[in-house]
Amino acid sequence: MTQISLRGLHKFFGSTHVVRDLNLDIEDKEFLVLLGPSGCGKTTTMRMVAGLEKATYGEICFDGRRINEVPTQQRDVAMVFQNYGLYPHMTVAENIAYPLKLRGFNASQREAGVLKAAERVDLGPYLHRLPRELSGGQRQRVALARSIVRKPKVFLMDEPLSNLDAKLRVAMRAEIKHLAYELQVTTIYVTHDQVEAMTLANRVAIMKDGVIMQLAPPEEIYSDPVNLYVAGFIGSPAMNLIDVVAHSGFVETANGLRIPVTAPRQGPMTMGLRAEDMQLTSEADAAFTAEVYAFELLGDSTMITFKFGAQSVAVKGEKNIRLKFGDQVGVRFDPSNLYWFDNDSGERIRETLSR
Repeated sequence: MTQISLRGLHKFFGSTHVVRDLNLDIEDKEFLVLLGPSGCGKTTTMRMVAGLEKATYGEICFDGRRINEVPTQQRDVAMVFQNYGLYPHMTVAENIAYPLKLRGFNASQREAGVLKAAERVDLGPYLHRLPRELSGGQRQRVALARSIVRKPKVFLMDEPLSNLDAKLRVAMRAEIKHLAYELQVTTIYVTHDQVEAMTLANRVAIMKDGVIMQLAPPEEIYSDPVNLYVAGFIGSPAMNLIDVVAHSGFVETANGLRIPVTAPRQGPMTMGLRAEDMQLTSEADAAFTAEVYAFELLGDSTMITFKFGAQSVAVKGEKNIRLKFGDQVGVRFDPSNLYWFDNDSGERIRETLSR
């Protein structure tokens, strides 16, 4: 198997600095997700590992060996892309077998490899079809089978599920997670979808402007974000981030609402609180009361939205709650679930005042 090290990695496209001094160790058999919005440098980083892009500066190593000058075809990586990349004139079996053909495997070896790979992703009945005769999910499974037909040193997956509908994405996430467990191959997975990152990864690297903001297991990213950017990126819905001015014993929102909590310091800051960490309650037991701005039924829960000036605040409630626009309701929460951030730097404020 393979351990990957990226050291001082930079990538420029002309004067545009896309990846900035990136240092990262990916352990043998680890499933690492590079997560971030379009343009953050995640795909460029993966393409440099693949050899499809040349690093401007820095070093890429597989098991301690520098591979910057090694051609893509000699790096022994398997790639799965957003657009599948299937050959339209080849059958499913021929598409899956193609990597083995390039490496000189004979016909019987190719057939055995194709049957085994197809069985892993439930493609047995479709081996004689052409790609145009398949659904989107089936085509993505062909791309996966083609990548696993041989056991490469590294899997590289670039937004492989983004062209699928919601139901298929859930099914294919399960397929990929099971394959990762079964094959035990070092994997770099690129996505903008935080649900994919949280469900698939051993560790998540959240990127912004070519820099890793936080690198940690999914549960740590969720429960212990290091800054406003990470806090606002992870969670469904995202963490409520409320501009407040902290005073002694309470904070005041932009629309003048006073909430009785003790902040770590006084003055302007951002207060964070997740929707699932708040509950509807009677006005007598409430930390604050507010008017319902929107109410959504989600099946397993409800989502209630309030407005604090220009800012929206979401509360996740029980599935049997029913409210109307304009209802006045109380909200309570445990102050230990609050997060505090500096408005200027965006960094997490961790110190707490003595009670």
